[in-house]
Amino acid sequence: MPEPSPPRVVLITGAASGFGAGAARAFAAEGARLVLCDIDAPRLETLATTLRTAGAEVLARPGDVTDEAAHAALIAATLAEFGQLDVAINNAGLGQPFTPLARTEAADFDRIMATNARGVFLGMKHQIPPMQAAGQGVILNIASAAGLTGAGHLAAYAAAKHAVVGLTRAAADELAGKGIRVNALCPAFAETPLFAEMADQFAARTGEDAAEARARITARVPMGRVATVDEVVQAMLWTCAPANSFMTGQALAIDGGLTAI
Repeated sequence: MPEPSPPRVVLITGAASGFGAGAARAFAAEGARLVLCDIDAPRLETLATTLRTAGAEVLARPGDVTDEAAHAALIAATLAEFGQLDVAINNAGLGQPFTPLARTEAADFDRIMATNARGVFLGMKHQIPPMQAAGQGVILNIASAAGLTGAGHLAAYAAAKHAVVGLTRAAADELAGKGIRVNALCPAFAETPLFAEMADQFAARTGEDAAEARARITARVPMGRVATVDEVVQAMLWTCAPANSFMTGQALAIDGGLTAI
C-alpha cells in the first residue's frame, strides 16, 4: 500500500487575530501543520501555545509583511521545519479611517498599500517557488468586498484590495498549468477587531455612539447583519480544500449580498 500523505502545511499571515486566528484554529482541527506569522508577537505566541497545547504542530514567526526579507526567512523556516508548503493564506492587512479621498494623506495611502497590496505581492513571490518545485499548492489572498466595488471614504483601502484581486488573477493565469490554484476571498463587514475599529472611527466622524454607528454600517448589508468570523473561515476552508480542485483566479464575495446591489 502507498504511504499516506503527510498532513498539509498551511501558512497564514496576520494570524494573531480575526480571520487569521479563526483559520489557524480551523485548519488545526483538520490536522494541518501550521506556519503562523503576525507583527503582534505576544498575541501570536499566545495563539501558538494554545494550539500546541491542543496537539497541533505550529511554527510561529513574528514578522512584518511589508519586509521582503521577512517573507524569505518565513519560507526558509517553513521548509526547514516541515519540508513543504501546501497552502498559503495572505491575510495580513490594515484598515483605513473614514476619510474623503481629497483629504487622505499620501503617507497613509502608502502605508495601507504597503501592507495590504505589497504584502500580498511579496508573500506570493516567495510562496510560489516551493509550490512550483512540488508541482502543487494553493494560495488564498484575503481581499475585501471593497476590492470588488467602490468604497467611498476608504479610497486607499479599496485601491489596495482591488490590487489584491488583480494580483490574484494574474498569478492564477500564470500558475494554472503548474498545479497551483490562486483565489481571493472578499468579505464585507465581519465581527473582527478591524470592524470594531472601523465602527469606532465612523462614530467619531458622525458624532453617533458606537451602537448607532454599527447599525448604520450594518443597514447597508442586504442580509441585515455582519458576518461571523466562522462564516468567513468556512469559506476559507472550502476555497483551499483539495476537493475544490477546479477553481482558480476567482474573487469570491462573502458579503451578505452587499455587492449584489
